[in-house]
Amino acid sequence: MPQLLAYRLGTTAHLSPLMHKAKRLGMRAPEDLEHLALARGLRYFGRLPHAENGRATTSDASLPRPEQFSNEELAITLMSPSLPYSLNRLRMAAAMLGAHGISADIILRLARLERCETIVRHIAECASRVEPAHPLWQTLLHRLPVPPSLPPGILPHPSRFVAMSGLDRTGRNTHAQWIRPSA
Repeated sequence: MPQLLAYRLGTTAHLSPLMHKAKRLGMRAPEDLEHLALARGLRYFGRLPHAENGRATTSDASLPRPEQFSNEELAITLMSPSLPYSLNRLRMAAAMLGAHGISADIILRLARLERCETIVRHIAECASRVEPAHPLWQTLLHRLPVPPSLPPGILPHPSRFVAMSGLDRTGRNTHAQWIRPSA
């Protein structure tokens, strides 16, 4: 069984209120959350292998609507320390944080509830390098506590949250764009 993200972060796992809600809505496995993110426009990650080999337990028709399980709830649940460690799931969570209409107040409340403020702050720090004027990232950085430093390699490298172009015509610069769901 994969190690929980909480243990990698040096903390204890807890019973996740958002995972409990997700299970009530029919999403029983972490792969179901990934399936929901794909259905909500996270096309960058394409078709995940688990959706083809039957590990996801939900069909598109049975997925919760945004009014039942918001994008904020989805983003925070994808990064829940109570789930098995998955760099890909953390990348999907970061992309969902960048979705249109995300509320900083809701993210802050849910991050506290799910004990993932350290992860949200890491993502906001990475995002602010790419989109320094984006109000969501600035609000999160201003209102989240600065955590003790984590050992390197636990959370994804900043480059794993962006789509990068090749070198431009000058041969010197690359352009990074934050990955987010399509509308």
